[in-house]
Amino acid sequence: MIALLAATGALTLAAGAGLAQAQTPAQAQGAVLAKNDYADKANWLCWPGRDDACAGDNTATVIQADGAMAVETWAADPKAPVDCFYVYPTVSNDPGVVSDMTANAEERRVVEQQLSRLGAKCRVYAPLYRQFTLTALRALVTGGALPAGGPRPNTGYLDVVDAWNHYLAHENVGRGVVLIGHSQGAGVLTQLIANEVDGKPVQDKLVSAFLIGTNLPVEKGGKTGTFKSIPLCEAADQTGCAVAYVSFRADAPPPANSRFGVAPPQAQNMEAACVNPAALAGGKAGLHAYLASSGNLLGSSEEPQPWVKGGSTVGTPFVSVPGLLSGECVRKDGFHYLAVTVNADPADPRTDTIAGDVVQNGVIAKDWGLHLIDVNLAMGDISRLVESQGAAWLASRKD
Repeated sequence: MIALLAATGALTLAAGAGLAQAQTPAQAQGAVLAKNDYADKANWLCWPGRDDACAGDNTATVIQADGAMAVETWAADPKAPVDCFYVYPTVSNDPGVVSDMTANAEERRVVEQQLSRLGAKCRVYAPLYRQFTLTALRALVTGGALPAGGPRPNTGYLDVVDAWNHYLAHENVGRGVVLIGHSQGAGVLTQLIANEVDGKPVQDKLVSAFLIGTNLPVEKGGKTGTFKSIPLCEAADQTGCAVAYVSFRADAPPPANSRFGVAPPQAQNMEAACVNPAALAGGKAGLHAYLASSGNLLGSSEEPQPWVKGGSTVGTPFVSVPGLLSGECVRKDGFHYLAVTVNADPADPRTDTIAGDVVQNGVIAKDWGLHLIDVNLAMGDISRLVESQGAAWLASRKD
């Protein structure tokens, strides 16, 4: 239980344990909602072959260090050899403690940023679930009162378990599956893996797990902790392993009050896991990012600066900037996190900064780091790993 509590960061309070601590006993024992019917595809945000949020435009403008631009096309693969099961982060602006089962603009936007691109490597499944809302999170973080009489705090987790079980019973048919989640979604998946996958027969189907933007406790310097038989990934052809990290700017490390990059006090002799998707064995490496070319980044109030000084306007939804960003897992002041460097160069006409900070009333919330773009920062690397680990999983079935 300590490990599951530790897996929840600020946003993943919604996964259950943290919210239960914040509520009164009466609130924590709120109403039990009726189960969702996950046989009804209306209860899925993304479903293979459907024209939904995951069938959007993933074309990207690749901007080289000399400012040259080229458009990179993208297409989903309806015959992808493995599946991806994704749980999205805290994005709902619905009133109350938990969201409804209607996909609004914020749910659609987040899968466009974090999941849709993977449709070129895997069949994508993303259930809607009654998550802890941004409305309630704001109240919790600012010390305000949560709405009384809400449902049980583990409603979202139970929804995802039901969706997972439906997927296994009716859609998996022996295929390998990659589990992917961010923030609250990663916290929910951490619970699901610990309770339903780790050490169970279904673990044989696990290609890998990407638990991003959450604190996954592991033994200090070790590869396991929260999970007993699912280690951290160390190679691109390793299967049945996990990738986890939280991201901060290299020149703005986690302040003492940060909720991310640290295991909770009760998780003795443990630290937050950090696995760099661009360098699984460790060290610094260039990040293959796909950043939103304009507009908000998962709700950020920052607008990206022009991508090239005096350059053409970018007309694609995404931008890739080879060599501009690099990342390295570092330990500093008790935190363990992916330190992201913008490799600014006077000879490079590209932007010297990227948007992605959480901004509150015009002030950067440094304790959140680059939480809003945790996934975007390494989306190309994650896509590559889904492909290579999926191929390794398939090869192992033939042995």
